[in-house]
Amino acid sequence: MSGRPNVVFIITDDQGYGDIAYQGNPNLETPHLDQMARESVQLDNHHHDPLCSPSRAALLTGQYACRNGVWHVIHGRHLLHPDAITMADIFADNGYRTGMFGKWHLGDNYPFAPRFRGFDQVLCHRGGGVGELPDFWGNNYVDDCYFRNGEPEQRQGYCSDVFFSAALDFIEAGSDAPFFVYLAPNAMHGPHIVPEGYAAPYLAQGLPEERAKFYGMIANFDENMGRLFQRLKELGQDENTLVIFTADHGTAAGFDPATGEGYNAGLRGKKGELYDGGHQVNFFLRWKNQLPAEQKIKQVTAHIDILPTLLDLCGLRCWPGLEFDGRNLAPLIRGDRQALPDRSVIIQLQTNTPQKWHQSAVLNGPWRLLDDVELYNVESDRGQTRNVAGAHPDVLSRLRRDYDNWWENMAEAFSQVIAIPVGTAYENPTILSARDWHPTDGRVPWRQTWIDDPRYDANGYWVIDIAEAGIYEFELRCHPREAKRQLDADAAELRIDQTTYRQSIAAGAGAAIFKLDLPAGIVRLGTRFHTTARQRSRGAYYVYVTKL
Repeated sequence: MSGRPNVVFIITDDQGYGDIAYQGNPNLETPHLDQMARESVQLDNHHHDPLCSPSRAALLTGQYACRNGVWHVIHGRHLLHPDAITMADIFADNGYRTGMFGKWHLGDNYPFAPRFRGFDQVLCHRGGGVGELPDFWGNNYVDDCYFRNGEPEQRQGYCSDVFFSAALDFIEAGSDAPFFVYLAPNAMHGPHIVPEGYAAPYLAQGLPEERAKFYGMIANFDENMGRLFQRLKELGQDENTLVIFTADHGTAAGFDPATGEGYNAGLRGKKGELYDGGHQVNFFLRWKNQLPAEQKIKQVTAHIDILPTLLDLCGLRCWPGLEFDGRNLAPLIRGDRQALPDRSVIIQLQTNTPQKWHQSAVLNGPWRLLDDVELYNVESDRGQTRNVAGAHPDVLSRLRRDYDNWWENMAEAFSQVIAIPVGTAYENPTILSARDWHPTDGRVPWRQTWIDDPRYDANGYWVIDIAEAGIYEFELRCHPREAKRQLDADAAELRIDQTTYRQSIAAGAGAAIFKLDLPAGIVRLGTRFHTTARQRSRGAYYVYVTKL
């Protein structure tokens, strides 16, 4: 065990391929990331899905995210299947101490939250970003309340600084066992909030305020990377630690063709799009004296390849019966092999109800087939400006066939709906937020600042799994308990499948409470608040479910 490396896996949010000085960005200064790039094997044609949750699910499992119930970032389609085996499960099973710090975005309740997915220690925010519905009320990146192993804990300082400090504390805790750290700061996700000193140099360059703040968040992150490397050296762990840097998807603030402003290394597209700028990311592996320095691998690699690769690099035994969709890149990284066998990689972003070819791309060598209609050769057309589908019917046919096979293979997974358990010994009460709704009416208000805006009045239902028969209390709220806000409603409804329960709400009440005797099983849970005077109707954005 002593010969196995420590691993620090760092994944940022919204930071694209061109959002680093090393890749030619003319505005940014990222000296520590640049140095890491020079000391690393670089997967230089590496791709994740275009949004957060699917990418993270694929990275952590080595399987296409949709195979484990994840194909979106809201609507309950970001909940990682309880049976999925994670990277942390495997490292822990191989004797590693495991810690997770920052953003998870694969479910906040049992059994989805990171403390149930192989991590010994966790400090995280909830939801997909600081200040979103499931997060502690009022968090705004500075002096926030995070969740330490599921319990709220107030921390002083800027969010990225806090998560790096927590990771360093975990590393320094020390033992004979190696450590695996999953460090996932919420930066550079919006809103773009950063201490003024980091944005000031970019404002001085004349950049727009939002871009200056975005770059300031990267500058703060880079400073923390320097702090990490320095501390590893001081602890004597620098050469025995494999450090990985990547991002979850393409840039949120790259080149803007409408204004000609910004930079993304010649890539077209951004976060949420199928062009390479939406899903090509940096991927650096730094392991001093073990892996080559500044070696660039130009073949297409993807999120699904990372876990099988780490098993080989770290000498880990695999979970019995576990199969991966990705390939082991270790022979390529070590230089024992020069090429990967031909294959197609599928990049996708589905809606609540999956549809064939909806926001899907097939990547194969230089070819990119987007939504079954656009074909690009990125070797001759890096910026994906010329659709050559008509000129290459053979390539079109081959990539369509590969996608058809993938779709057929995923059909059963796309049909599943993952329920949120309530009434378990692991979590009681269970706090549900509208971020996990399956929507029925309007747009899901996934940011806390949208709750009181009538434009976001909406509704939906949760799919819950009542673990045991018994008496359950349902506490319906528009704001979480810690907000200490009164309801703006005079009547409430609770629906369990097709049965509806109603009650009036007294003035000044903060919640509507229903107590029901329910059998075990999977049901749909729906709610509605009525405000007669203002003719307003919306769902309960928070429900606390307690087994009594």
